[in-house]
Amino acid sequence: MDDQAQVFSVTAQSFQTDVVVRSQKVPVLLLFWAEQDPPSVEVKRQLEVLVGRYQGKVLLGLVDVAEDRTLAQQLRVQALPSIRVVQGGQLTEQREGPQTEAALAEMLDQLTASSTEVLREHLASYLADGDYEAALTVLQQSIVDEPHNQVFRVELADVLVLKGDFADARQVLDDIPEDTEGREKPQTRLELVEESAAMPEIKELLAAHTASPDDLEVRYQLAIRECFEGNYEASLEHAMSILQADREFREDIGRTTMLRIFSVLGKGSELVTRYRRQMFNYMH
Repeated sequence: MDDQAQVFSVTAQSFQTDVVVRSQKVPVLLLFWAEQDPPSVEVKRQLEVLVGRYQGKVLLGLVDVAEDRTLAQQLRVQALPSIRVVQGGQLTEQREGPQTEAALAEMLDQLTASSTEVLREHLASYLADGDYEAALTVLQQSIVDEPHNQVFRVELADVLVLKGDFADARQVLDDIPEDTEGREKPQTRLELVEESAAMPEIKELLAAHTASPDDLEVRYQLAIRECFEGNYEASLEHAMSILQADREFREDIGRTTMLRIFSVLGKGSELVTRYRRQMFNYMH
């Protein structure tokens, strides 16, 4: 068998080499199927297409039970189609019966998610609940498990800023190489926090803005303060208003402030997409 093949036939004799050994590097799906069983033929077709999209991050082993039932009996397959997932030489999941294409795609997404992606999913859940301690616990364990993964330290710094442990966040950031992916996010968040500390409270700034709506300095301070409070849309609105009012004010600080807020929000943010489009349309 070609070592690079993403889809291959498996027998009881080839199971150890083709599945157990290869699963030490990437997950292997085993599909038990038969030409005489239309639902299993359809799942086979769907998986062959889906697996091809993952460029070797997951493999598909096909077991034709019409040719040999030995492996099916060993793995206690009761019906067709039947799926077994092998990772690190261990059976980690099984599914019996027909599966929708959406369910198969979701399974493959989970199997191929990197440790960083999985971590960020957990963090998003904890941060949405404001559970910073749980987020820190997950991060600290992840760093123990993968001490050379600097992305975990980036996320640690960001959570420390959100929690208000600014000195600890600065210490973590100082130990992260400047070219590390995502480092700009906690760095910018911390800079905004430190800048906002010298500014009046939002209530006072809003009163000043009502009294002098054309005062761009007040607008700028509102943008920083609202960002510090997590009111990102209001923050972007103030920065956008500065951009539209005067590109020369404090060397185009409306635009640069929007870019800083974009950095804090991250690439997947709907607000970033929306306001980046607004900024582009205005500037062009």
